Amino acid sequence: MSGYCDSAPGHPVHASYHDTEYGFPVSDDKVLFERLALEIMQAGLSWEITLKKRPALFAAFEGFDPAVVTRYGEAERARLLADAGIIRNRLKIDAIIHNAGIICGMQDSHGSFGGWLDTHHPLDKAGWVKLFKKTFRFTGGEIVGEFLMSTGYLPGAHRDDCPIQALILAANPPWRRQSR
Repeated sequence: MSGYCDSAPGHPVHASYHDTEYGFPVSDDKVLFERLALEIMQAGLSWEITLKKRPALFAAFEGFDPAVVTRYGEAERARLLADAGIIRNRLKIDAIIHNAGIICGMQDSHGSFGGWLDTHHPLDKAGWVKLFKKTFRFTGGEIVGEFLMSTGYLPGAHRDDCPIQALILAANPPWRRQSR
């Protein structure tokens, strides 16, 4: 995403995400779930819109706690669809609620969503996309690729000459580690 390294620094919306989150390794399930949900919400929209709505999405989905979100029923769906502060798309909202349940299952089977990701690491993008499509809802190639780059499971979040890339390399993201 070389263009992001050119446009994000100093930008009022993108700078903080680019400089402190994008591409850094993530292990916390709530953060992983939030990142997946944000990528789902972004589909068909600009990343800037999604980042601007991030605080409202965080509040609406109660901190992206998968154990809470998986219990959402029709009342919570109606609340979310009526919330003008978020991206109100029934298919995306339903996918996020469904995916919360999948993540809770991964917490039981693998200890965490991160544990599930680590179990399957390393895969190339095509392998990850196939696995995500089989496992989650609303996870096409762009969503999966951006989610995995944003959380350190795939390289490519920053150009090699971007100063943030050195910080990411120092954090030893999963894509730099050998496993399996």
